[in-house]
Amino acid sequence: MSVLMELSRILIRENNDYQIIELREVDGDRTFPIVIGLPEAQAIERRLHGIEIKRPQTHELLAHVIEAFGGELVSITINDLAEHTFFATLDIRKPDGSTMNIDSRPSDAIALGIAKGVPVFVEERVLDEAQSEC
Repeated sequence: MSVLMELSRILIRENNDYQIIELREVDGDRTFPIVIGLPEAQAIERRLHGIEIKRPQTHELLAHVIEAFGGELVSITINDLAEHTFFATLDIRKPDGSTMNIDSRPSDAIALGIAKGVPVFVEERVLDEAQSEC
């Protein structure tokens, strides 16, 4: 079972090698952090605030490719946690109506989906595991 989550906050510390995004359960109290890199954190923040850039970066490029092939990003699912690393999928509806799930880092998936308001889901067992590690 998947739980609907939302981006709660982004902690950017430019002097560190890692940044943190925090996801919060939409209809509950659970939260958990995901450690990400500075470029991904900046991309998420930029897309969250609608800041346009002159040339497309990787996340914009991928969004354009998905759309050019007639696909639509419909959700992001964080579906695994192994050795302190989260795994996610881009859930894409193809032109024929079927859905494909493409392996992704959660930070890239969130950066891609945040500008379009794509829902973020976390598998219940991953949320439970993340809570036990905190």
